[in-house]
Parts: sequence; C-alpha cells; structure tokens
Amino acid sequence: MSEAPVLLELRQIRAGYGPVDVLFGISLEVRRGEIVCLIGANGAGKSSTLMCISRINPIRGGSIWFDGADVTAERADRLVPRGLAQVPEGRRIFPRLTVLENLEMGAYCRSDADGIARDLEGVFRMFPVLRERTAQLGGTLSGGEQQMLAIGRALMGSPRLLMMDEPSMGIAPILVSRIFEAIAELRDRGMTILLVEQNARAALRLSDRGYVLETGRIILSDTGASLLASPKVREAYLGE
Repeated sequence: MSEAPVLLELRQIRAGYGPVDVLFGISLEVRRGEIVCLIGANGAGKSSTLMCISRINPIRGGSIWFDGADVTAERADRLVPRGLAQVPEGRRIFPRLTVLENLEMGAYCRSDADGIARDLEGVFRMFPVLRERTAQLGGTLSGGEQQMLAIGRALMGSPRLLMMDEPSMGIAPILVSRIFEAIAELRDRGMTILLVEQNARAALRLSDRGYVLETGRIILSDTGASLLASPKVREAYLGE
C-alpha cells in the first residue's frame, strides 16, 4: 500500500525569541489522515514549533510547506482558509462571547451556510454539553468544557490539518478521557492531526508516528508504537 501524500512538511526550521534561539533545524512531516505527536520535556520547543507553523512566531531559517505549497511567508490569517487550524495551549476561547458565538467565530472565513450548520451539529454531537450551554458565556465554563469549546471552534473552520497544543492540560481527569475519546473519533473520521501533549503515553497510543524534541532539536522519530516501547522514551517521558 502506498503512503498517503504529505500534507505538512517542515524543512530545517530555526526560530527564537529576541536574541535566544529555541528551535535548531526542525524537520518533520505529517501525511494526510495521520495523527503525529510531538513529545518532550517542558521547554523542548513543542509549542514553539506549532506557533511557527501557524505563522504566529517568526522563523529565522528553513521553510514550511502545506499541501505542496511553500507557506513560509504566508500571513497567519491566510492559513485558516487554506485549511490549517490550531487549538492553542490554554484554550484561549473568547470569555465574553457565548458558546454559540465562540463556535460561530471558528467559521468566520466560511460562507457555506449548509456546511456550517452541518459542522455545528457535528460539534454538538461530539460534545453534547456545548449544546446545553449555547447561551452561556465561554468564560464561565469549566476548564474541560472550555477545551471542548476550543476544539469545536477549530473544527468549525473545516480544517484539513488540526494542530492541538496540550489539550489535556489543567483538566479534570474525567474530562481528559472525553478529550482523548474525541481525538480518537477525529482520527477515525480521517482528520489529520499534529498533537502536542504532556501525557506522552496517551499521545503515543493515539498516534501513527511521533517525534521526540529535546532543547529545540528532534532527537528521535518513529511510529507511535515503537516510541512507546523504546526504553529511552519510557525512562525519560513515561516515568519507567
């Protein structure tokens, strides 16, 4: 069976903040229909990598390719219509907008009313609590509910690639399970996902492939199952 085509490719990305470099030649690829995870210690450069892909953070070298096009110089707001969406670390919903208004904001670049209505119903099926809270202000939701809202908002853009940054951080354990169930459901639908997740074990179990970052460099890459079985990964990131 031939491999799926590459949807996202990073080629030797270098980036930093002020005078300090934090990424030193990051190269990776995500193929259509895959879940690919980035794991590593705090400060390894995982979130910085996602922010570079989204073009929120400037890069100092290398190139970013999306669906065969060089988007290195593309503005962040022009990537969303291309099909790239990010669920940011810390959720960053609009706290003074209602749940429904937050979800509608996710579809701001779309004009297909029927498709928007269909995707909204899909979000409500995935996260029924959001249907119950449509008129509630986003800032009054629990952390787990806000995470569901952040995921739903991203899905309302009908993305071709969904990037998720620490979706389980700061969430009650009972809701963490629901978040991972949702990611698995998206995988089964064929969604392409690039996942940064502090729970390395759960991330690797869900992922087709993974990359291990250490101080701004990729030190290891393999299938999720192989990384999960790696003694080095188990000792450094799984506490074994």
